[in-house]
Amino acid sequence: MENRPQWGTRAGFILAACGSAIGLGNIWRFPAVAYENGGGAFFLPYLFALLTAGIPLLILEFTLGHKYRGSAPLTYARLSKKYEWLGWWQVGIAFIISTYYSVIIAWAMSYSVFSFNLSWGEDTVGFLVTDYLQLAAPGEFGSLVPSVLIPLVLVWVITLGVLFKGIKKGIEVANKIFIPALVIIFLIIVVRALTLDGAVDGLNAFFKPDWSAISSGKVWVAAYGQIFFSLSIAFAIMVTYSSYLPKKSDITNNAFITGFSNSGFELLAGIGVFSILGFMAAQQGVGVDEVVKGGVALAFMVFPQIINEFPAFNQLFGFLFFGSLVLAGLSSLISIVETYVAGIQDKFNVSRTKAVALGGGLSALLSLVFATQGGLNLLDVADYFINHFGIALAGLVQIVVVVWLTKNLKTLQDHTNAVSDIKLTGILGAWWKVSLAFITPLVLGYMMFDLIRLNILEVYGAGDGYSRLFTIQYGVIVAVLALVFGIVFSLIKWKKDVLEIPSSSAKEVNK
Repeated sequence: MENRPQWGTRAGFILAACGSAIGLGNIWRFPAVAYENGGGAFFLPYLFALLTAGIPLLILEFTLGHKYRGSAPLTYARLSKKYEWLGWWQVGIAFIISTYYSVIIAWAMSYSVFSFNLSWGEDTVGFLVTDYLQLAAPGEFGSLVPSVLIPLVLVWVITLGVLFKGIKKGIEVANKIFIPALVIIFLIIVVRALTLDGAVDGLNAFFKPDWSAISSGKVWVAAYGQIFFSLSIAFAIMVTYSSYLPKKSDITNNAFITGFSNSGFELLAGIGVFSILGFMAAQQGVGVDEVVKGGVALAFMVFPQIINEFPAFNQLFGFLFFGSLVLAGLSSLISIVETYVAGIQDKFNVSRTKAVALGGGLSALLSLVFATQGGLNLLDVADYFINHFGIALAGLVQIVVVVWLTKNLKTLQDHTNAVSDIKLTGILGAWWKVSLAFITPLVLGYMMFDLIRLNILEVYGAGDGYSRLFTIQYGVIVAVLALVFGIVFSLIKWKKDVLEIPSSSAKEVNK
């Protein structure tokens, strides 16, 4: 335990955890999800999901990492050798995500440069699809796109440069720069957005509650899905980060701070995005509902169009917006890559430099696939299936393993109470146990059942020309490969004595 690197400060850990949680999805996914699921009324199921899934799972993962002092594979191997594959499965998911997530950051980097002279012109959709990405038909790779390749190289240089520096001097320092800068930039964006004509209409559309939506199971599932995908839980990150915490760490308080900080930024993003969408609707003389989009379309098609119509400082606003995407993306990508860097270090007993070069270098190489003319289609399908049939399914399995199969919840609760100021006792303890043992697995189980049913009945992306074969080849198979990777790597034997659980018991902590 003493040989494991540690965060320099508690603030460093919290900023890193928040940096991982606050990513591109907070800015381009949350506002649209909230609007489509009851507007202001959505915040009720969203808050319930945060309190019954988000924070309980953060506490669980922080505790696992802190108690067993290892990467996700080593943590689960120390929990029970039978479930090491779960840790590698989560690492495999993180690896796949890093290969395409880096490309989206590269797009944002390009667009921050395009902002200086509004290079995207009037036809922002045509510019993205034809001029910038040179998009090929679904299933075709085409050639590498130089305008994507150049910023992609820069993204990996920054990411791997930070990781080579280590935990304290690399990841902690980077997040102490990235996260405050991100918040300041986004506050500037929001303040400016609130002064635009039509901003009030946008905010009314965002916050106006549709209370009838509360009775829909779909809305509650959407709330849990948003919390689950935005908090970086169930794909090895929080377990890895918490393994670098010192012995005495307020785990429960750290989880509450991380969870509410992430949600606070999502709310801020919603206010900014809908103020701007209200402005766009006013400029075009249409309703806000006609301009609402999420995901890549919002960031790289709608926002450039809005920036064109800004009354002043178009270029500056564009640079700030896409700069915020770059900062949010980089802090998350660093955390994603750290999961398999830590796994390689623990399993093969190699130096950090070798682990970063091997893991990060391979991911950087594979990311070139998404920098081709077919990259956007490949990315869209891979992201959908690895998120829904990777992260969500791995999260469900994680809860079943820890709570029901190894029956370790009481041991973990005791460890959390030994090191935290906020104790999981009484009502708080009952809330944590009930949330993890019943509420979250039931909701996740229903989500998985419904997703499988929908994907059998309908072909994902059929409207965009995706065939069933295309989604299976680049979606289903990619998601399955992460699980296969997990099982194969768990068969490799550990070095002698590595699986011995470090002496971080409550008794020792309280000495």
